[in-house]
Amino acid sequence: MRTNTAPINREALLAEANNIIRQHEDYLHGMVATDVEQKSGVLVFRGEFFLDADGLPTAKTTAVFNMFKHLAHLLSEKYHLVD
Repeated sequence: MRTNTAPINREALLAEANNIIRQHEDYLHGMVATDVEQKSGVLVFRGEFFLDADGLPTAKTTAVFNMFKHLAHLLSEKYHLVD
């Protein structure tokens, strides 16, 4: 845990992350972060990845991955989970 980040609970962090997602220019309908965990100081977001019927990635999968990566970079610098 970094000492220069603010504590935040999971619910508040997901609310902020989903607000960022909705306002982002690459937002796709249905794109949402449903869970987050912290691994070695990095916030890892999870949600629907829009896989096809065979469980393979689609074009939307890449967009979601990139969005979650963006959230990890942006929010890991600001927060650490407290719950």
